[in-house]
Amino acid sequence: MEKAAGLKVALLGAESTGKTTLARELAAHFSAQGRKAVAVPEALRDWCAAQGRTPRPEEQLGIAREQERRVDEALLTHDVVIADTTAVMVAIYSAMLFEDGSLYRFAVERQRGYDVTLLTGLDLPWVADGLQRDGPHVREPVDALVRDMLGQAAIPYRVVYGEGPQRLENALVAIDAALVPRPAARDWKWQCDKCSDPDCEHRLFSQLLGRDA
Repeated sequence: MEKAAGLKVALLGAESTGKTTLARELAAHFSAQGRKAVAVPEALRDWCAAQGRTPRPEEQLGIAREQERRVDEALLTHDVVIADTTAVMVAIYSAMLFEDGSLYRFAVERQRGYDVTLLTGLDLPWVADGLQRDGPHVREPVDALVRDMLGQAAIPYRVVYGEGPQRLENALVAIDAALVPRPAARDWKWQCDKCSDPDCEHRLFSQLLGRDA
């Protein structure tokens, strides 16, 4: 499908890191500016709710494709599309749970089409949802895998921290910064790509905003 004009923002992150809430808040913010915006829901969550179980290995690719189909469809009628996760997260979980890395190529190709990629930080407390969340112990490994996947593919991303309105504000700052012209992807390097310490990243982000950590 030919890419429609419009801002396409991806939210990635481990479970219980506020992706759904942030997606809705971002869509509401852009809508209040007079832009036609929408938050695209997570296909995996809808699938689990409908089926009453988690998907098997052979069902993962279909879910990843459905997630991206929803985004493509939304772009046809909206100026701003906020994806509450992408095929990247389906690929990550498929690799973790089933040792199946076959979805990575599809996920990376699709992720390159997003204008902005945001990674939600691990500063929010883990909350059970009674549906698909495995527990707080999986958040750090998932976070590390997302960073590694994006880094290996040289896909720029920005990490978002903060609670309540501050998280939304930080996300908006990150989107504005990400849209500033930057060097070619092959020359791009995350300034702290060797550091997975959320507190360290929080200090760096706070400094960019001119605030105390």
